[in-house]
Amino acid sequence: MRTVRLTLQALLLCGFLRAQQQLLLPGSCNFELGTCGYTSDPEYSSWSMNEEGHLITVDSGVLYEQEQAVLVSPVLDHPDWSCVRLVYQITGRGSLQLYLRPDGDNFDYRLWTARKESDSWLIASVDLPNTTISYQILLEGRPERGFGNSVAIFEIHIVPGYCVECNFEEHHLCGYSNSWNPNVNWYVGGNVATGSGSNALSNRTSNHQRGHHMYVDSVYAKHFQEVAKLTSPMTTVPMSGCLSFFYHRDQERGNIFTVFTRDQLGHYEEMWRPEVYATPGWTLVSVDVKAPHPLEVVFEVAFNSARGGYVAIDDISFSPEFCHTDTEPTVDPSVADCDFDDGLCLYYQERAESKVWSRVSVKPNAYSIGDHTSGTGWFLLANTRFASMPGYVSRLHGPFLPGNHKYCLRFYYLLHGFRKADNALIVYIYDENNVAQEKVWSLADTTRSVWTEVEITYVKPMLTKLVFVSICRNFWECGLVAIDDITVSLGDCQITAGSLPGQCNFESGVCGYFQEKKADKADWLRVRGHTPTSYTGPRGDHTTGVGYFMYIEASLMRPGHKARLLTSDLRGSSSPQCLIFYYHMHGSGTGMLSVLLRHGSRGQDVTLWRRRGEQSISWMRAMVDYHCDVRHQIIFEAVRGPSLRSDIAIDDISFKRGPCEDLGDITPYSGFSEYFNEIEK
Repeated sequence: MRTVRLTLQALLLCGFLRAQQQLLLPGSCNFELGTCGYTSDPEYSSWSMNEEGHLITVDSGVLYEQEQAVLVSPVLDHPDWSCVRLVYQITGRGSLQLYLRPDGDNFDYRLWTARKESDSWLIASVDLPNTTISYQILLEGRPERGFGNSVAIFEIHIVPGYCVECNFEEHHLCGYSNSWNPNVNWYVGGNVATGSGSNALSNRTSNHQRGHHMYVDSVYAKHFQEVAKLTSPMTTVPMSGCLSFFYHRDQERGNIFTVFTRDQLGHYEEMWRPEVYATPGWTLVSVDVKAPHPLEVVFEVAFNSARGGYVAIDDISFSPEFCHTDTEPTVDPSVADCDFDDGLCLYYQERAESKVWSRVSVKPNAYSIGDHTSGTGWFLLANTRFASMPGYVSRLHGPFLPGNHKYCLRFYYLLHGFRKADNALIVYIYDENNVAQEKVWSLADTTRSVWTEVEITYVKPMLTKLVFVSICRNFWECGLVAIDDITVSLGDCQITAGSLPGQCNFESGVCGYFQEKKADKADWLRVRGHTPTSYTGPRGDHTTGVGYFMYIEASLMRPGHKARLLTSDLRGSSSPQCLIFYYHMHGSGTGMLSVLLRHGSRGQDVTLWRRRGEQSISWMRAMVDYHCDVRHQIIFEAVRGPSLRSDIAIDDISFKRGPCEDLGDITPYSGFSEYFNEIEK
């Protein structure tokens, strides 16, 4: 077993606690005198204290049959915003993850993950938002199988405030990192640093020998535009407010000092740059920040020559209040959301006399697909039999959204009967004068009879709105085009918020679900596209229309055979839970789908929800209320019907605090609706 190496850098970090001047909150630990109330979860392998103290570790050689070890903190009550600073090391292959376990919640919420192998200690900073609910911190170490793989934790510090804040008085520098350049770099200024910049400048905070700041000097610059970057830790939760810092700048137009934000995709956005080339002393800067997604703050200095002077910064702080009263409040783009179940929301058609879009609903049946939201709700349909005409141009206008923001638009469309799909559906961005600024999307294929997701990222400097356009040049080329579930959020569509615990759309795997092998005669299968047997099964998944879902293939089973898909152990919750999922039961021989609750104190599984026989050609939403305050599992059980046309599918499983808001699926359909293909208007 390879031992964890204590490098010179690690030995310097031993002064972390002793030098710490900021208040440490409960839950902090340096593992010198014990584990400070941290314990290993008995369900998994154990963390081990190093014989000489200073660290706690899990090694692949002691995992045995387990895959991970989970370290659980004492119960913590931190009502204000705080920051966890973690000193850790991953030797060989493995990972370390930090979870938040709210009191009385069914799930643990992952906030941070590291997989980078290192020969020295690393610093991680994780924001913990303000909350009135007690919680625990979980640290899950997963060294991979094989010799020499281990995960070690040296110190855990929880401090008040935000992780982006720093006065640079500690060795860990609050997790800020320098992007190494052979000639110009950010250094610690004050009594531990040398160089013209640090000697010429006293620390802003304390103004005596013990104070520290960060500085970068041009004395070793050799090339034009030599760049030094100092980068903050990545934020882990949405933040909006005022970022403040002090800076000092001395040069003769020889450097460019800029502050950027950088997102997870590596996109930079300038926040601020100074208006003067030199400052007589420390100068305070306050900049408004809106961070709906994780980002880093980057302090960048570019030098033109060795005579470019220096730049220093100190006392970075953050406040949830905006710096300037004229700053626009955080934008709420959800005003442009609409699922059309309760009307058109803030959308409208251009002229009342030529309305082409109609709000319709389809009852569950074997031939026509219902809406995307629930299978029984409402959606918008163009060129219906109620408003058919030989040709048309129809525009559906959305509400205005402020400029200078990056937006992510998502919606679903359904196409049927178009011979030429080129102009069936187009999305434009219009300005406040009703002038089209850009065509951001148009239908490029003829995907039919399945709700298909579209994602569009756009940004404009002015006030804009979305306009959905459908064009039909003559009656013989036109069919039906439908839209549903429009959502608009801040940020790039490529940056996802991440799945919540218990949530699974099966796009990247089965999310910890597993098959029960004891009494089952078949398995659930993960597939994409349509199922092989005709007149049964979905044509695509519910998530995107082209993704993955789980289903039973009836042709591989006999009548009465069943397949069970189980969640991993759920901890139990003191509050009611709402289970939401989508199911597809189409086919004349469809069997039965049940949701069961299992926990050890009861001899048999409890039925929470059940559907028998054919339900619809659509994906249908199920919402199931249940309450269980002990460790338990949820089981999806599918039973094959009397014929091959008995495929059953599930997709988009999620849990949330109950009770369920809308128990839309409470009528026990069994067989077809008596109103085939009925459209309500």
